[in-house]
Amino acid sequence: MKQRLASAHSALDNLRSRRGATWYPVFHLAPPAGWMNDPNGLIYFGGRYHAFFQHHPASEHQGPMHWGHATSTNMLHWQHEPIALAPGDEHDRDGCFSGCAVDDDGVLSLVYTGHICLEDRGDDSLIREVQCLATSRDGINFEKQGCVLTPPEGIMHFRDPKVWREDGCWWMVIGARDASDTGQVLLYRGTSLRDWHLERVLGHSAAGSSYMWECPDFFHCGDHHWLMFSPQGMKEEGYRFRNRFQSGVLPGHWQPGSAFALTGAFEELDHGHDFYAPQSFVADDGRRIIMAWMNMWDSPMPTKREAWAGCLTLPRELYERNGRLCQRPAHEVQSLRQTSQPLQFDKLSGTQLIAGDAQTVELELTWDTGGSQAEHYGIRLGDGLRLYVDNQAGRLVLWRHYPDEGLDSYRSIALPDGAYMTLRVFLDLSSVEVFVNDGDATLSSRIYPQPGTRQLSLYSAHGEATLMSGTLWTLA
Repeated sequence: MKQRLASAHSALDNLRSRRGATWYPVFHLAPPAGWMNDPNGLIYFGGRYHAFFQHHPASEHQGPMHWGHATSTNMLHWQHEPIALAPGDEHDRDGCFSGCAVDDDGVLSLVYTGHICLEDRGDDSLIREVQCLATSRDGINFEKQGCVLTPPEGIMHFRDPKVWREDGCWWMVIGARDASDTGQVLLYRGTSLRDWHLERVLGHSAAGSSYMWECPDFFHCGDHHWLMFSPQGMKEEGYRFRNRFQSGVLPGHWQPGSAFALTGAFEELDHGHDFYAPQSFVADDGRRIIMAWMNMWDSPMPTKREAWAGCLTLPRELYERNGRLCQRPAHEVQSLRQTSQPLQFDKLSGTQLIAGDAQTVELELTWDTGGSQAEHYGIRLGDGLRLYVDNQAGRLVLWRHYPDEGLDSYRSIALPDGAYMTLRVFLDLSSVEVFVNDGDATLSSRIYPQPGTRQLSLYSAHGEATLMSGTLWTLA
């Protein structure tokens, strides 16, 4: 693997020398150059946070998957490390696909999917996927240990292992697609990272509803266990499931050795345009944190013109409230704040400019939704982004309008109950993340404003709106 890693680094250095910066993020993790998708191996190990990710270092387009690697002391300021894994061996000839990282008695261990195309490379109609192991003593340089688990008979799509230790055993969930095109998550029990046996099918889709459950995760938070996964093949239902693929959770109760007893239906984790393959991990103080890929398959990615594609969301703390899984920005995010500007417009009518060039900012706004009579009101970033309340439809709408990039669509949620609504909005150079009422709902989307078009305004159309309180921070 050493020679393949050397070639990957050489290709990455060449690509990085011409990487553009118009949309390259300031406070989100992105590849040094080239392609990024799923986060892998999120872990706190050796006094640092490690984020591995699906990476093609030779091109801004998807290609043979490597594992990129970055480390941080606070989940915000990331240092890129040497590429951890390169494909090309017997069990991962065509890709080191998604997986996880665990601490095995002081050994940082990566469990990942080895991907092989049995016919034309890149053709998923006939593949073989197995689970592989790689280990490191120093947390930087990894040695492959080969295949540790093969799929059950009749299953071809078998990927994205997530491993944890509980009740004296190792456990693993894996996404799968059976012969009848039904998405499912398989649960394995292990005596070591090399010895596994199938415990049960932990969950599966209803007939015809989704054909593959990717990137599963399984954890306890609040009063429930949560099965988190990214189903493929779900059909649109009104305002729901509008993206190419989804990500969400099923709640239930589970004990080692028992079935997963569902207590509710599937719920999307994010309602924006760009959120996929979330993975959770435990912070140094015990918080359950997730990060996800902030892009979407089969969507335009204008950053490819800058020799890179893909970034991850902010780290988000998970917690349960009223039986629902909520997300709020990890408290470390507040360390990015620099200057602050108070915002308060008791009766807002028309447009009020609040920043002439809003590149990296956080907004916190509390609207009096019960007392605001305008047809629609909210914030604008140039002519390309609007986040607004549609009073007639009773919805909060995130609309992005970049027709030159082939992007002109909106995502929305029903207005939450209550007379007031608080929004925390994070703007980076090519992304917006919205947290509603301390994480009751989130909307995450990529945006592509050109330089000189980042004027940030509050507005109210066809009537007045009441902003109870607000603050704008510039972010480091």
